Amino acid sequence: MRLSHFLFAAAVLYSPFAGAKAVSAHESWIEPQQYQVETGGDLTADLKNGEDFAGSTLAYFKNNIVRFDMIMGTTSVPVEGRLGNIPALETKAPSVDGLLLLLYQSTESTVKYREWEKFLSFAAHKDFKTAEADHIAAGWPQQDFREVYARFIKSLVGVGNGEGTDVFTGLETEFVALTNPYSAGFDGAMQVQLLYQSQPRADAQIEIFRRDPTGEVEVTLTRTNADGVASIPVTPGSEYLLDAVVLRPYAGDKDAVWETLWAALTFKVPE
Repeated sequence: MRLSHFLFAAAVLYSPFAGAKAVSAHESWIEPQQYQVETGGDLTADLKNGEDFAGSTLAYFKNNIVRFDMIMGTTSVPVEGRLGNIPALETKAPSVDGLLLLLYQSTESTVKYREWEKFLSFAAHKDFKTAEADHIAAGWPQQDFREVYARFIKSLVGVGNGEGTDVFTGLETEFVALTNPYSAGFDGAMQVQLLYQSQPRADAQIEIFRRDPTGEVEVTLTRTNADGVASIPVTPGSEYLLDAVVLRPYAGDKDAVWETLWAALTFKVPE
């Protein structure tokens, strides 16, 4: 299989969003127009940013991309797109059956918190239990302070029979699907592992967004076990977005005190 013959395009977060508090609290994800495609068929996907599994479609800006890859088996090909292109991904699917991984990592962006209460609300939402105490203990200001954030996004697409396995791709934080929803042997028990710096992330909150065939979205929470593994209840015909966030003190050269790393995974359970 020669993935290098594919045409690629991508969408990323770009400067008009930087500095907006709402975007930092929003999820970003890859949204294929079809999660199951025929071998050699059309494959299109958008990069999205929003809340409750609904949001804006973003355009391609290469300067904001760290990684954008298509991975099948042991073959990984970096995505090359056109400036301003929408949809994010517009190509032909591989000519062989398998599980195709779409992977995207953004460059860093910065958001400014003008109000302490907004940071506390965000910290509570994402289950950062010690964030308030850590912030105060560090002596950081409680207004007009900044956070740096980056996105680490994957999507699962079944090509042909869709058989195959997800793999760890080396992202700083990453979901790895331990089961394949497109496999003929899928029994309805979806399991994922959440990693941070290549290690399982234990007792971490995962936000689950389920969109049913009518477009209704349900949001629930679960937690990983000691091995970073979580079981995700799934329903045939529904599309899923999983989201988990790391909060840590910022150690880079930007004027910021916090850093967030956002992991996301999308997939759809066949009917």
